[in-house]
Amino acid sequence: MDQAQPESPVTFERALVLFELTEVDLHASDSRNRLDQKRRQLLLTWHPHRYANLTNNPKKYMKMYKQGEAMTKEIQAAYGLLIAKFEKKESP
Repeated sequence: MDQAQPESPVTFERALVLFELTEVDLHASDSRNRLDQKRRQLLLTWHPHRYANLTNNPKKYMKMYKQGEAMTKEIQAAYGLLIAKFEKKESP
């Protein structure tokens, strides 16, 4: 039986790489819109069902499904981290 590996928390640097941003980009006036748009794009790309349907092999399907789930969780965590940083910079 597979044992799930403990999830490592997403770092700020990993979040920037995942969303293809730099720290300077978070200061831009349209950065919130760009974050939202990139999040939707990443979630569409990595959606577990869509990602796993690239194969007809049941074992590969489950492996790819779990990889899609892991990426979706990472995207959501990275988005939360970047939004928190963005809102922190917005407040006086």
